[in-house]
Amino acid sequence: MAAAGTGPGPLAGVRVVELAGIGPGPFAAMLLADLGADVVRVDRPGGQALGIDPALDVTGRNKRSVVVDLKAPEGPAAVLGLAERADVLIEGWRPGVAERLGVGPVPCLARNPKLVYGRMTGWGQDGPLAASAGHDIGYTAVTGALGMIGPAGGPPAIPANLLGDYAGGSLYLVVGVLAALHHARTEGGGQVVDAAVVDGTSHLTAMIHGMLAAGAWQDRRGANLLDGGCPFYGVYETADGGWMAVGALERPFYDEFARLIGLDERTAAGRDDPARWDGLRGAVAARFRTRTRAQWTEVFEGTDACVAPVLSLREAPAHPHLAARGTYTEYAGAVQPAPAPRFSATPGALRRPPATPGADAAEVARDWDLPALMSGPRQEGSR
Repeated sequence: MAAAGTGPGPLAGVRVVELAGIGPGPFAAMLLADLGADVVRVDRPGGQALGIDPALDVTGRNKRSVVVDLKAPEGPAAVLGLAERADVLIEGWRPGVAERLGVGPVPCLARNPKLVYGRMTGWGQDGPLAASAGHDIGYTAVTGALGMIGPAGGPPAIPANLLGDYAGGSLYLVVGVLAALHHARTEGGGQVVDAAVVDGTSHLTAMIHGMLAAGAWQDRRGANLLDGGCPFYGVYETADGGWMAVGALERPFYDEFARLIGLDERTAAGRDDPARWDGLRGAVAARFRTRTRAQWTEVFEGTDACVAPVLSLREAPAHPHLAARGTYTEYAGAVQPAPAPRFSATPGALRRPPATPGADAAEVARDWDLPALMSGPRQEGSR
C-alpha cells in the first residue's frame, strides 16, 4: 500500500465549514479536504450518532473540529463568524433546520456575499416529501435506480449506500459547490447549492433513460445488456464458492473470453442469439464451477477477456494493480482508500487523521482569527 503522501492539493487555500451530520455531507466534505481544502467541522455537543469511534471514522480525515452549541445564545454567532471567513459552507439537515438555528443561507450570505452555501438532503429543499425523514434506500427506490439492480425474478439488490448517498448525493454536492465556487470567484457572488440525492441519482440514469426511449432497454431487472440479463456481462460462482465478474461485451473481448473459458464454437455462437442466452449462461456457469477463483484469476490475468475476481473489502487493497497504483493506504490505524482523483501538479494527501469533536478549537481560532470559538462549549483540547 502507498504512503499517505504529502501535497497541497488543488483546493489549497479554500476554506470550508461543515455543519456536522451523517451520510453524504461528511463524505463530500472529506473529498474537498482530500483535495486540499481547509475543512472545519462544526460538531454539536455530544457528537454524532454514527456508532464508531470518531478516530476511526475515515470520512473525518483531513478535517479539523470545533464544538458549537447552536442552541446556546452565542452558538449562531460562532458559526456566522466562521461563515464570514469561509469560501464554502456545507449542511445536511432537513429543510428549515439551519434557518431555525440562525445559520441558514440568509444570515450567512449577509455576512459573506461570496459564500457558496451547499445544502445536502435526500428529498431536496422543496416538494411534498422535503420535510420527511429518509435514507439512501428510499431515495434510490423512487428514482427507479434501485429497481434496476438485481436478478430477474428476485428482489432488488441493495448496493449499500454507495449509489444514493455517495454517487447521487456527495459527488453532486461537490460538483455543485466547485461550480458555484468558480462562479463566485469570477463573477463575485455566492449562492445556494441544493443537492438532493433523488436529483443526483435520477441524473445517473440518463444513459439508461436514453436506451429505454430507444427501445434498447426493458424496464425490468435481469433482462438487459448491463443488468445481468446478458450471459457475458454478469457474475459466476467458482468451485470454492468465490465469484468471477465477466464483462466481455465487445466481440474481440468475448472471443478471448470464450476461448479461455473453454466454450466450444457452437456454444460460443449463442452470443448473437438472445434466444440461446439461457443455454450459454448455463454453459458458462458450468465451466466456472470447475475451478477455484484463484485458478480462474490466473487463467484470465493479463488478457483482454474482461474478467476479474470479485474481491471483498479486506482483499481489495492487496490486488496487484491496486497495490501498484497505491489505490489504498494505511493511515492513522486504518486501511482506507487514498485520495482520488490524482493531479500531476497539486496531488492530494492524507494530512490529518480523522478529527475528534472539539480537538482543534484553539488551532482553528488562531488560524481563522476567531477567538470567540474558545469561549463556547468545553473543547477537548488541541492536537
